[in-house]
Amino acid sequence: MIEIKNLSLQRGDKPLLEHADMHIAPRRRVGLIGRNGTGKSSLFALIRGEIAPDNGDVLLPKDWQIAAVAQETPALDVSALDYVLQGDAPLQTLRRELAAAERADDGVKIAELHAKLQEADAYTAEARAAKLLGGLGFAQAQHAWAVKRFSGGWRMRLNLAQALMCRADLLLLDEPTNHLDLEAVLWLEQHLADMPCTQIIISHDRDFLNAVSDYTVELSGRKLHGYGGNYDFYLKERAQRLAAQQSAYQKQQAHIKHLQSFIDRFKAKATKAAQAQSRVKALEKLEKLAPAHADSRFAFAFAAPEHLPNPLLKLDRADLGYNGDTVLHQVSLSLENGARYGLLGVNGSGKSTFIKALAGGLLPQNGEIVRADKLSVGYFAQHQLDVLRDEHSPVWHVRRISPDAKEQDVRNFLGGFDFCGDMAVQPVAPFSGGEKARLALALLVWQKPNLLLLDEPTNHLDLDMRHALTLALQSFQGALVLVSHDRSLIEAATDRFLLVHEGRVSVFDGDLNDYRKWRLARQQAEHAADWSAGGAPSSPAGSRKAEKRREAEVRAERARLRKPLERETAAIEAEMAQCEARKTAAEAFLADETAYLPENKTKLQQALNEAAQAKARLEALETAWLDVQTRLEAVLAG
Repeated sequence: MIEIKNLSLQRGDKPLLEHADMHIAPRRRVGLIGRNGTGKSSLFALIRGEIAPDNGDVLLPKDWQIAAVAQETPALDVSALDYVLQGDAPLQTLRRELAAAERADDGVKIAELHAKLQEADAYTAEARAAKLLGGLGFAQAQHAWAVKRFSGGWRMRLNLAQALMCRADLLLLDEPTNHLDLEAVLWLEQHLADMPCTQIIISHDRDFLNAVSDYTVELSGRKLHGYGGNYDFYLKERAQRLAAQQSAYQKQQAHIKHLQSFIDRFKAKATKAAQAQSRVKALEKLEKLAPAHADSRFAFAFAAPEHLPNPLLKLDRADLGYNGDTVLHQVSLSLENGARYGLLGVNGSGKSTFIKALAGGLLPQNGEIVRADKLSVGYFAQHQLDVLRDEHSPVWHVRRISPDAKEQDVRNFLGGFDFCGDMAVQPVAPFSGGEKARLALALLVWQKPNLLLLDEPTNHLDLDMRHALTLALQSFQGALVLVSHDRSLIEAATDRFLLVHEGRVSVFDGDLNDYRKWRLARQQAEHAADWSAGGAPSSPAGSRKAEKRREAEVRAERARLRKPLERETAAIEAEMAQCEARKTAAEAFLADETAYLPENKTKLQQALNEAAQAKARLEALETAWLDVQTRLEAVLAG
């Protein structure tokens, strides 16, 4: 068990925690949430013993092994596979001891160490490391590459794989999805669910938190607040807590008003003076409750573009690539006003190449890209934070784009991104990654683009900012092309998908659930092909005609078994869509501050009940869907 007792921590002149308490049971999968800058990463440092608290204790079992993702990866010559194996430190120690025993020809020690290696699953270690690398998107050939050959984002994946390789009692993950694509995120969700250790995960990805956590800890108001479920459960419980807090606040205000009225009426009368004085003392001793607040710090929207030519941009059989190497072939696409595309595909498939070409940073090798005269591109790339000037302020960055803009107008605009007061005129050097990402988005919004190209815009953004960005994108009037591993964002902000696969860009006919099924089918086919290439038994000799007949019979039997399962799947998915719509509508009402007004008390309770019922039914339907899919996969494989 992890025990946090009366914990206080201050960084510089900023208090992060004050007399905080929390107990985390073994094997809990905890989602740690809170706004950027509240101290989540500092809490991790406290747990790891890297910093000391100002007061209180963080208590862990003495024999616990802690694993966390390294934030830096030196340019090593060691192979990717060996680098991941280093994550299992006890195994590496046993192997070094075995090598020493063999050099000393110590037979007893060698036998003893082989027994320990057997207990440590040493003989499956390479296979386990390779599985981690494969799940995180590394091709088989890349397992032998030196670490120094990989870019920064891929090295962070290696660090994640190394942490997952550790047979830890406690796993600490700080934004593990930031450098992953959608496929790797889906794999990581399943892998974490199968790990038998205590996990504490910092993430601003709502769907990821729902999938991996069974307990939520919110760091807010310098306290730790525990909720006995995943992120959706937390939202429901927080809504109820806010409703109760607002109700208690309003009752107290009425009580204060009554006391003050009595004091004002009778304090001057001799016969009532003592009673009035006693009420003055009661009023002074009353512990004041705060009103409930669920307001977002962010309030911004994309202004209507000054020009909306149609089409904005057109690709005609364009070949895209670098230095003569073609990454994408014969790409044809017309981007019309109002087009809202989500871009799908594994890392390395060419999504960023496609986005760069749309942004004008990459000329076609063949074919052409035709741009409208009034095209105005807003491009957010993963390296966008690097273009900020550390020595200058947010106000300076905006006025560099628009020198004639009035400073007060600029400051009002930046306030919508929570750059208020002195923060708007301070150098950005000490800003956190989330604050710099907000500033980069603010600069993009200021320019009133008519084509938005967003490549993983939510990295470093907290949940409040992601929600604000989602709302802003929903009302954006131009065209949008979005790459994101945040499923909530991509589902809410786009209505069509483009698939980048095997050097081609094509329209994907389906939603993210369809894409997940398609990827699963592809992976199964690839595994089957790998197995066959590795020496699968060949078909027995015999009549080709008889073989064809047997194949036709197998196909017919599979079709007979498959069709009712497919109909059952369709029925479940239809009901899931209805439940999701009910849940979304209820949550939209709960997110509105007017929901907590006294006149909406009945509606609030109805919305809470509706959200809870829809969520419970969704969970049941998802279980049923998984059961049907398991049976369907067995039919297809059999």
